[in-house]
Amino acid sequence: MKTVIISNRLPVKIIEENNEYTFIPSEGGLATGLGDVYKTGNSIWIGWPGIEVPEERQQEVIDKLAVLNLYPVFLTQEEINLYYEGFSNEVLWPVFHYLVTYAHYEQSYWDCYKSVNHKFAKAASNVLSAKDKIWIQDYQLLLLPGILRDQLPQSTIGFFQHIPFPSYEIFRLIPWRDELLNGMLGADLIGFHTYDDVRHFLSTATRLLPVNSTANVLNNNERQIVVEAFPMGIDFDKFSNLTSHDEVQKEIEYFRNGKEDMKVILSIDRLDYSKGILERLKALELLLQAHPEFIGKIELYMIVVPSRDTVPQYRDLKEQIDQFVGNLNARYRSINWIPVNYFYRSFPIEILSALYATADICLVTPMRDGMNLVSKEYVASRNHNNGVLILSEMAGASKELTDAVIVNPNNIGDIMEAIVLALKMPVEEQHIRMKAMRNIVEKFNVKHWVNNFILRLDEVKDSQNSLLTKHAVTAIKEVISEKYDHTTNRVLFLDYDGTLVDFAGNIDDASPDEELYNLITRLTADPANTVVIISGRRNETLEKWFGHLKVDLIAEHGAWQKAYGDKWNCLPLLTDQWKQEMKSILETYTDRTPGSFIEEKSYSLVWHYRKAEEGLGDLRANEIVSHLKILAADKGLQLMPGNKVIEFKNMEVNKGKAALNWLYGKQPDFILALGDDHTDEDIFKALPNDAFTIKVGNNISEAKYYLNDFKEVRKLLWGLLKDEVIEIQPSL
Repeated sequence: MKTVIISNRLPVKIIEENNEYTFIPSEGGLATGLGDVYKTGNSIWIGWPGIEVPEERQQEVIDKLAVLNLYPVFLTQEEINLYYEGFSNEVLWPVFHYLVTYAHYEQSYWDCYKSVNHKFAKAASNVLSAKDKIWIQDYQLLLLPGILRDQLPQSTIGFFQHIPFPSYEIFRLIPWRDELLNGMLGADLIGFHTYDDVRHFLSTATRLLPVNSTANVLNNNERQIVVEAFPMGIDFDKFSNLTSHDEVQKEIEYFRNGKEDMKVILSIDRLDYSKGILERLKALELLLQAHPEFIGKIELYMIVVPSRDTVPQYRDLKEQIDQFVGNLNARYRSINWIPVNYFYRSFPIEILSALYATADICLVTPMRDGMNLVSKEYVASRNHNNGVLILSEMAGASKELTDAVIVNPNNIGDIMEAIVLALKMPVEEQHIRMKAMRNIVEKFNVKHWVNNFILRLDEVKDSQNSLLTKHAVTAIKEVISEKYDHTTNRVLFLDYDGTLVDFAGNIDDASPDEELYNLITRLTADPANTVVIISGRRNETLEKWFGHLKVDLIAEHGAWQKAYGDKWNCLPLLTDQWKQEMKSILETYTDRTPGSFIEEKSYSLVWHYRKAEEGLGDLRANEIVSHLKILAADKGLQLMPGNKVIEFKNMEVNKGKAALNWLYGKQPDFILALGDDHTDEDIFKALPNDAFTIKVGNNISEAKYYLNDFKEVRKLLWGLLKDEVIEIQPSL
């Protein structure tokens, strides 16, 4: 087994000189962090080499890269224009950074994005085997997990997104939203930098696709997909040690020479509209206007790394920055002082290290950023624990570096006040803040990020595999069938809603269909079988639906029982005195939640919110639970959250007790219990060890096995009868 990393770019730059290809390692955080993974053993990194390679020279590049454990995906210039510059950077980048007005939804971009993701999958298939661990990186390859899942259904696939994931309201603007989400759901583990991104993704997936979630786990068909936050770190030791190198020391002396009394502010960004560069400059201008005492006392070193300046929005942004810096400097500069030292270029890491070590303040104020590693690089370079980091609350790093001065990047006054605070901050306070941040950056470094993700990916796969062994449709079906065939006194406890039939938006619509009647009739035709339908439904409803069949009925979770051919009996000593007070409280929640309603039973009340707006129903349900939990306990009631319902019932009423009560004095040699929600857990716990307990839905349960839905339940029951499912045609 090997680990296969797949990203848009390989961790090397390819250069052609004198008709010869040479490779230079990338300085990027991802290349550094994953270096240990792809350079060891037989692991491999797949990606685009960075230039268009003629077909006749592609094998030469493949051979040269193989020595470095790298494998190329060759892209044409047109593919780069449409897939990378087009869809990735003119659709996904602006939408994911909440700048939807910059997005261009071109069909040609989407078509090319799809075909390039397939191209990556094809290249991967040349080196992949079924047991390999696959780790896909970032938004350029959102479709790839799904494509590889179709090709290698049992493979282990992780996906990590390095940019923010937007809220549902923003993401749904993308015309190809469902395809993108389904592509991502091909992964077993999906990682983001922050919990906010996790929340947005879970909300978006459950609203747009027919999937449901429990905590941070999505259930999609027969697979569980875990979505988690893994904040990415940097190589702390590298940046911390760099400051002591001779070359860096020389640069530090050069910067500091003649600036002993000057406060230096540092800003480093790629040219991008998401980085808040103009707002930062406006804040500096405001500072010089409002606090003239700082004129001649502070200098901003602003490095803007060139990026996509052929694109209109980026070109316009550069022109605005150039103009603003020119005007500001022209207005405030003196013969020996300039407020903004502006560099539109990249610098070697040694000069950056010297700047990090020299700057009194680091100003990092993106409008939105997945993580932002500049902030962490600055902290790692501050070996004397001095300096102040001003950090945007919209950067992922702000969730970890809480000792930074946190600002809203849209509030220019807020940024100005933060700079003033930083300029006046006592050294003791700087030490306390910086020490705390350095501890975090050192502990949660890039290797920690890699190890955490890989470890969690292994855990998720193990958990999926253990669920497969509990899936009753596979090998277990034979075990159940085998015992069924060799027993003569069988009892089948069957829940109704969600188990024998699917849920319906309207509870009265979930009446039995002809196939279900046929199935129960066939089961009860065998004298060795007793079928007990045990449901939360009212006794009148069960009587209407099943009174004519040879079945025993338990209604309202055990409050009412009826043996076949007998009359209904109610549990003794039950009271409904509590109902009026509880009902009046629940009505206030119903009035505030359109689509919700109260169902009244003999000895219980049920608050339904299946028809309420997604999210609002869950919010109200949580309010009800926290508000009425103690009151319910005082009145001897059990509060039971279920599938889009909350039920209040007498403590004595319990499906487990009802099942044991029914079994009293009987000696069945085969017990099967099927149920789908919280109330059925009581049966699973109460039944003897040799009973077959099956949960419908693959979430955590006391049951020994699980089935995915009511269709699989029916398939299992028909299988016990050795009958195929009979397709009932609707009557005309």
